[in-house]
Amino acid sequence: MKISSIKLSFVPVVTRIPLKFADQVLTSVTCARVEIHAEQNDQSSTGFAETPLSVAWVWPSELGYREREERLKSFCELLKNDLLVHGESGHPFTIGAHYLERRLPDRLADENTGRCEEDMMPHLAALVCLSAFDLALYDAFGKLHGVPAFECLDQSWLDCDLSHYLEPRERFVGKYPSDYFVQPSSTLPVWHLVGGLDPLEQSDLEGSEPQDGYPVLLRDWIQKDGLNCLKIKLRGNDLEWDYQRLIKVGKISLEQGVMNLTADFNCMVSDPDYVNEILDRLKTSEPEIYDRVLYVEQPFAYDLEKNQIQVHSVSERKLLLMDESAHDWRLVKLGCELGWTGVALKTCKTLTGAILSLCWAKEHGMSLMVQDLTNPRLAQIPHVLLASYAGTICGVESNAMQFYPDASLEFLKVHPGLYQRRQGVLDLRTIQGPGFGYSGVESL
Repeated sequence: MKISSIKLSFVPVVTRIPLKFADQVLTSVTCARVEIHAEQNDQSSTGFAETPLSVAWVWPSELGYREREERLKSFCELLKNDLLVHGESGHPFTIGAHYLERRLPDRLADENTGRCEEDMMPHLAALVCLSAFDLALYDAFGKLHGVPAFECLDQSWLDCDLSHYLEPRERFVGKYPSDYFVQPSSTLPVWHLVGGLDPLEQSDLEGSEPQDGYPVLLRDWIQKDGLNCLKIKLRGNDLEWDYQRLIKVGKISLEQGVMNLTADFNCMVSDPDYVNEILDRLKTSEPEIYDRVLYVEQPFAYDLEKNQIQVHSVSERKLLLMDESAHDWRLVKLGCELGWTGVALKTCKTLTGAILSLCWAKEHGMSLMVQDLTNPRLAQIPHVLLASYAGTICGVESNAMQFYPDASLEFLKVHPGLYQRRQGVLDLRTIQGPGFGYSGVESL
């Protein structure tokens, strides 16, 4: 197919409660919305996608929030024009891989030319800007050919096998992305985010919490949604606070019968001993809580190449998953060499990039999760589809219903099991049809 036109717009979303990323607090987010019109011979289709431009997550900086957000939006405009000017055509996987490898680095270099180091847009931010365009290509291609987006990634659809994209090449000869997919499930266990600002007990309430019918306290969320998986956000620079937070959430989990926990240190840790001490203390003093910690997520700094920390001591204790550090398969490879044992995939880093990382990781025996970027509206659907096909450790993280549920109310009417969590799972059965199977919500 060939891109014939692109429409870019921005959808503002306001949080019902603050969402904390490291030392920054988010009270709103802007979603980039992309519509790509594609053609093949006398046929045409329109693909849709959305990605939240989560400024605090993609670009930690002392620069003002609005300045960073405006630059992300401007970079989205740049990418739209670049895709149109160069008349990209072909399979979305081919287009995406080519753009990630050859064009995005140049566009990011152009954006950062003449700027001092602290003003430079990170690669992660550029990926998030590109992701909605990349996703919309898959939706358009699937609609054009009448197939689900994840069903057109085998030998019958692709001209080249994975040896053209991944190394060592000999390990990927004759292999295609579909070879690393699992049979998709109609339901997925769902993870709830316990933010660093979230009140756990009545005594934590300040009186300013929203009275909007949604839970505020953790026990109420667990009981309402039947939760069985909790992701615990930690500070990463306050060992005693992190340890006590794990115990507090862990004890509520034991009381409520929650079986799966994970700890996210927000990229703030600089020494593996920090994580090891917490885990060892937990194992000794609270073995039941320790046993329920399924994995540890991204304790260390974003830039893996600049911060090549040997992390084998942590991964000997628990599965250790890369997240912000895993921008592409080459960094997954480096992480594997440094001792990381798994990867947290995200559609907001482009679906193409996630698929390439998925294939490299699975080929080398690494575990997978699919993590959220607090995906509302359209962003939720390809996110959960990736988890369904990836074969994760345990389900998928999905927390938009915690932080801005009203943003997806119209979507909830069409996909009731996808935009609310019931009995601890998400239900994907309403996702039907070609592309991402939006079932009409792309027009909302």
